[in-house]
Amino acid sequence: MIQDATTHHAKTQDAMIQIRNVTKAYERGKQKVEVLHGLTLDVPKGDFVALMGPSGSGKTTLLNLIGGLDTPTSGEISIEGQRLDRMKAGQLAQWRSHNVGFVFQFYNLMPVLSAEANVELPLLLTKLSAAQRKNSVGIALQVVGLGDRAKHKPRELSGGQEQRVAIARAIVSDPQLLVCDEPTGDLDRATADEILRLLQTLNREHGKTIVMVTHDPLAAGYARRTLHLDKGRLAEQAGVA
Repeated sequence: MIQDATTHHAKTQDAMIQIRNVTKAYERGKQKVEVLHGLTLDVPKGDFVALMGPSGSGKTTLLNLIGGLDTPTSGEISIEGQRLDRMKAGQLAQWRSHNVGFVFQFYNLMPVLSAEANVELPLLLTKLSAAQRKNSVGIALQVVGLGDRAKHKPRELSGGQEQRVAIARAIVSDPQLLVCDEPTGDLDRATADEILRLLQTLNREHGKTIVMVTHDPLAAGYARRTLHLDKGRLAEQAGVA
């Protein structure tokens, strides 16, 4: 399921994500509000990018476009050569289920289900057998360090453990892209650092490409580079960590 990064190094510089002149506008009553303005960005395969910027700068909007949760008003978005901006809603849903893992600030776990049942949820949409699903879930929980908590329900876990379960759910179908929206925003510093080290491991050892929105400069420090958004435009690109 989870691959070793050695298979990815040869392609590390390929642009996995290509964004060209993207705008995103919303209608508020009769008013049109443009959130992203002609944004262009390349994210190489195997990168770990932190998106920072003040509230309202367009970070989460950009993340939602990259994850296929929304579509641009204009411009092009390609992920590994597939044009997301040309896909209809059903096609996007199918693409997301095979290509993207999502990690949110609030873990979005089902409280009545065990950790392993929460992690298994994305696999119920696949053609995998019960035995194959169980194997994949076991591997994902081991990767995040929770192999011994498989039967525990969310209320029996700490916040950090809940986020690890959410990350296991995000990687269980072995997507190459992880999009993370404030993944440590609800955690104390020590627990946040544990989660960020886990994301770093998924990037460096398992070859996952990660795009993470964060308000926290310390969290951004775990990424390979930081991009700053300001009023819907990229302000500057920092160097590789």
